[in-house]
Parts: sequence; C-alpha cells; structure tokens
Amino acid sequence: MEFDAVLLLSFGGPEGPEQVRPFLENVTRGRNVPPERLDDVAQHYLYFGGVSPINRINRELIAQLQAELDIPVYFGNRNWEPYVEDAVSTMRDNSIRRAAVFTTSAWSGYSGCTQYAEDLDRARHAAGPAAPELVKLRRYFDHPLFVEMFADNLTAAAKSVPADARLVFTAHSVPVAADDRIGPNLYSRQVRYAAKLVAAAAGYPDYDVVWQSRSGPPQVPWLEPDIADHVAALAETDTKALIVCPIGFVADHIEVVWDLDAELRAQADAAGIAFAR
Repeated sequence: MEFDAVLLLSFGGPEGPEQVRPFLENVTRGRNVPPERLDDVAQHYLYFGGVSPINRINRELIAQLQAELDIPVYFGNRNWEPYVEDAVSTMRDNSIRRAAVFTTSAWSGYSGCTQYAEDLDRARHAAGPAAPELVKLRRYFDHPLFVEMFADNLTAAAKSVPADARLVFTAHSVPVAADDRIGPNLYSRQVRYAAKLVAAAAGYPDYDVVWQSRSGPPQVPWLEPDIADHVAALAETDTKALIVCPIGFVADHIEVVWDLDAELRAQADAAGIAFAR
C-alpha cells in the first residue's frame, strides 16, 4: 500500500504534577477504581516530578522517523495530549489520505491491540467524512528487529552483574479473563513466545516469565506469578544476581521506572541480590 503519512499511536502520560490525577482519571474511566488507588498510583508519577517518560521517548522516536522518511509523522495518544482525535483532525486538515499507524504496544489482546483499533475508529468518526484511512501495522512481538533490540539490551545489562545471574522476563499483568477475551491466553502466549525468542538470541537456555503492575481487586484472578513474589522466592533459593527484562514494554513507562527501577531494585538490594534491568 502507498501511504502519505505515519501516525504514532500511544498510551499517553502526564508531563507535569497538575496533569497526574486528570490523566489517571482518563485511564481508569468507567472501571470503578477507588480514589485511594488513584492516590497511590499518583505518588509513583509525582516521585518523578509528575512526568511520565513515554511522551519524551515517543517524540524522540518521531524525530528519528522523520529524518528517515519523506512523509510526515503525526503523534496521537489514547489518554493524554496530544490526543489521537486531534492528530487525525490535523491530518484531515493537511489533506492526508492514508496513514500507516504504528502503536507502542507489540501485542494482541484487547488493551494492547483491539482498543487501539477502537481509538482509531473514534478518531476517524470525530474527524468526519474527510478523515484519512488509517492502516494499523501488524503486531510485532515476534519481529526480528524487536527480538534483536531486546537481546542487545539484555546482553549490555548482563555486563553489570555476575555471569550466573538469573534472567527474568516481565510484562504487565492483566486479568485472566482479559487474557482470554480475544483468544485463549493470546497475550500471555505471545509474551512467552517473545521471551523464548529473545532468550535464544541472547544465549540464555534458562529463564523465567513473570508479571508486574497488577492493579485490580484481590478477588479477581490476574496473570501470575507477580515479579515481587518471584524475586522473594529466588532469594530463598540463594540466587545472587538477577537480570530483569521488561519485554512487555517497548519503551520506559512509569511501571518500568517505578515498579522495577525503584521498588524491585530496593527489594533485590535488601535481599543481597545484584540487580540489572
């Protein structure tokens, strides 16, 4: 197909303390999340000045893409400015007819794929009859360059810990029912397959796949084991070093820089485990 633009579609994140709570309310709208839970998560953002790293990373990626391509690259988010509706309306005003859409989720499943398709439908509806055609690119959890990116970063991180470090892949947990919503265990199967590919590319025959950043009520089953529980179990087996690969995230989110770089690193330090992410 011929394209006359690219749209980078992402989750969004706050870029100042005053944006944190409105952003979280956008993310959780309609899900009956208790206010006290939002207060807890808000503190994770405020620890970093109320700024998520994802928008900066996306803008850097757009600048790199723009230098490589001879067509314009637009930026839209689901949950915060710049919103995808505004991006698509701007594309319409600029007479864009067909755009390739790259999402910052590599996965299938509802929140990682189908919901982004819904975002595009909503944005085209808002833009009206002259809205451009938006062609969402394939899921890329098994793309050779995706595998190479993680394998290279894993190899670099391994240099800072002993050679017998245990490799642990982690991805954002979801409710078990959500994992089955689009197809049986679709998201978790893709995460495990991507981990297998990356481990093989980096030369690791043994590794673990765990989950992180659970936020639901305790009575609802989510994908397990949780990474904090897993590291506690590793500490009991006298594990001395750990490499954590957040394969579920294309770029750093708050769930990476807080849940892993802050909380999990502190847990590993307290257990006497050398830690690399």
